[in-house]
Order: sequence, then structure tokens, then C-alpha cells
Amino acid sequence: MFEDILNSLADFPPLWIYASLFFFSFIENIFPPSPSDVVIVVAGTLVSTSVISFIPTLLVTSIGSVLGFMTLFFIGTQVDKKIIEKGRFKFLSRDALDKAEKWFSKYGYWVILGNRFLSGTRAVISFFAGLSELNFKKTFLLALTSSFVWNLLIISLGVMFGNNVALVDQHLKTYSNIVLAITIVVMVILILRYFLQKKREPKA
Repeated sequence: MFEDILNSLADFPPLWIYASLFFFSFIENIFPPSPSDVVIVVAGTLVSTSVISFIPTLLVTSIGSVLGFMTLFFIGTQVDKKIIEKGRFKFLSRDALDKAEKWFSKYGYWVILGNRFLSGTRAVISFFAGLSELNFKKTFLLALTSSFVWNLLIISLGVMFGNNVALVDQHLKTYSNIVLAITIVVMVILILRYFLQKKREPKA
């Protein structure tokens, strides 16, 4: 897989490579199964062989990431909360929205700052951040910072490991699985806590 991606990108002129990196970085926020992290690591390998340059690679991937994040953020801001209250979204209740808003009001900007490191939850974070009406400018700057630091890290790994990019991907997958497992455990705990509290509430 890595060799295929590497060979495919290496055959393109630098401008097309940058455009491809921007596309994958952007679409990963809209369609999470997109292998953007793998592609960016591969881009680091291309940097190590001087096919493309480090700074432009870091810039296009970071800009693509933050624009994708802010696209879902904007969609979240446009969702009419009255529709949620009426139960139009089966997966989202008014109570869940209230809890999300309280959560984001308490931890929101820290979550935005760390969103690139929370693999598998990035799209959810951006949508709920918009739904919770976080400050646009502050959200943009923190999401950009998060994207910049994360992409700097994985591009550097690609440069350092060169042709051993498969090893980097293996570590990224392990990291993603750990983060996802922790996220699921936390979600289950919060859901159980919610139902237990509701069960203890005195009936009217």
C-alpha cells in the first residue's frame, strides 16, 4: 500500500503532489476513513528524497486540515436546534445537545487544540464545536495550531524513517487504536453515568 502511494505521488509534478496532499488533508475531516495521515507520512518520505520541499508540504497539509475542520464546524453552526428538539435527528436529542454544550463550554477549546491527536473523533469534534457555537476565530486558530503541530510531527517521522514508512504507519495505527479504545471507554462510562443518574431521579 505504502509503496503504491509513494510511487503514485512520486510520478506527479510537485504542484500536483501538493494539490493531492491538500485534498487528502481536507477530505479526511469530512470523510474520516480517508488515509490522510498515511499520505502525509509518505509525503515526508518524498521530502527526504527532495521530490518536494518541507515547508510547502507542512503548509498545504495544515491549511487543508484546518479548512476541512472548519467546514464541518460551519455546518454545525447552521443546524437548527429546533429541528433537534423536534427529534428530526434520531441520533441527537436536545438533552445530548445540552450536555455537549456544557462539555464544550468547560473543555471545548482544549479539545479543539488537541483534536488532531484524537484520531477517529476529529469530524465529531468539529461538528459539535459548531453546534455548540464556539467562537469562530478562536476555534480556527486553535484548530490551525493543532493541525500544524500534528503534521509537523508526522512529516518529520516520514523524513526520518524514509523508506521504512510502513513502520511509522504501524505505530500510527497502534496510537489510533489506543485513542479510539480510550474514547469508547469514556463514552460508555458517561452514558452509564447518565442513565444511572436519570434512574435515581425521583419520579414526578
